[in-house]
Amino acid sequence: MDEVKLVVAHSERATLRVGDVFLKVDADQARLAVEVEAMALAPVPTPEVLWHKPPVLAIAAVQGTALGHLGEPSTASPAAWAAAGATVRKLHDAPLPPRTGRAGRGVDELAAELEVECEWLVTNGVLPADLVTRNRQVAEAALRPWAPVFTHGDLQVDHVFVEGDGITGIIDWSEAGRGDALFDLAILTLGHPERLGGVVAGYGADVDLDVIHAWWSMRSLLNVRWLVEHGFDPFAPGCEVDVLRSRL
Repeated sequence: MDEVKLVVAHSERATLRVGDVFLKVDADQARLAVEVEAMALAPVPTPEVLWHKPPVLAIAAVQGTALGHLGEPSTASPAAWAAAGATVRKLHDAPLPPRTGRAGRGVDELAAELEVECEWLVTNGVLPADLVTRNRQVAEAALRPWAPVFTHGDLQVDHVFVEGDGITGIIDWSEAGRGDALFDLAILTLGHPERLGGVVAGYGADVDLDVIHAWWSMRSLLNVRWLVEHGFDPFAPGCEVDVLRSRL
């Protein structure tokens, strides 16, 4: 029998791997329902759903390796990054899903969340005030009207799998739904700015790079507290705090 490997775990969810099967256990059963629905609708490679018995979702492993990891240089080829951009474009061109996703939060909601998190970062001495202020200024460019598309909503580089120069699967769809296309592109390239040009070339459409940069700052500012409170390290080299520092 294959050993059980703990892939990730925190107070909201845990993922276990047994051989080629991943078991996702989520305290919020609605998140698993969103994931199953999104994978069924997405016109891009996704894991096979083996069974779903709340609060557990069993999916098959996808072939290949992750496109990269936050905080580490990516060894994937430029062609693989361009293929990732093309795959994201295919998703964004698909018919809209019924739900609003993580990338679909409204301008007012985001602005309010940004204010709260920036205040927390400064008041608690987590980050210097000038670093927070500068990134908040950059982040505000993301607060603009946008046309909704089918978004993944958590398109971290670890969630895109490649084999050679091709995309074999995209995992973790619990935040999927209607949202801002540039949010997906920004999350994919967070911490890998040197790969943005290749992703945009594969995406094949005009992209406002200032908004991508804004989402890098927005995502990092909004995530630092969550990461700290759930046992992750946003100060690790190449991760969220370094992303914020790169804006100075």
